[in-house]
Amino acid sequence: MRKLRNEELERLDVESFKRAQKVPIVLILDNIRSLNNIGSVFRTADAFLIEKIYLCGITATPPHKDIRKTALGATESVEWHYVKDTVELIDTLNKEGYVTLAIEQAEGAQFLNEFNVRADHKYALVFGNEVKGVAQLVVNSCQGVIEIPQYGTKHSLNISVSAGVVVWDFWSKLNALKAN
Repeated sequence: MRKLRNEELERLDVESFKRAQKVPIVLILDNIRSLNNIGSVFRTADAFLIEKIYLCGITATPPHKDIRKTALGATESVEWHYVKDTVELIDTLNKEGYVTLAIEQAEGAQFLNEFNVRADHKYALVFGNEVKGVAQLVVNSCQGVIEIPQYGTKHSLNISVSAGVVVWDFWSKLNALKAN
């Protein structure tokens, strides 16, 4: 097997990305401290044609060299907006017909692998602070909670890893529905 060169990957340019049909998912970053994590989420959002990223609370916004370092240009392709109050944003998205889901460990949470996505729904997925997770008030505002099953000794995953796992899972399930 020969490793492919970048020019063989047939990726979209920024303008083509902006015109492309997006996956009906928005990502909400609730008080993320690490600029590298923010950049990594942008890159994941670009890879899977995510509709938009909302940056909330203390979450930094582009342009910033540390976000750019890990985003590798994805801040130019992925639509994003800053919203100070995450709870107000969740309330707005609920009214706009999004299914709002906190990615968190909580009573009554549904495991990601057991969650059934629906092709006729739009999803807003909330990822929380590296230490405190998704704020309780934000969890209360969401329509549900999804937990990533974990079986080792650690209590959590890095937020950028969590975003990658959840976005891949939703993207895979949505594409399987399209194929049927």
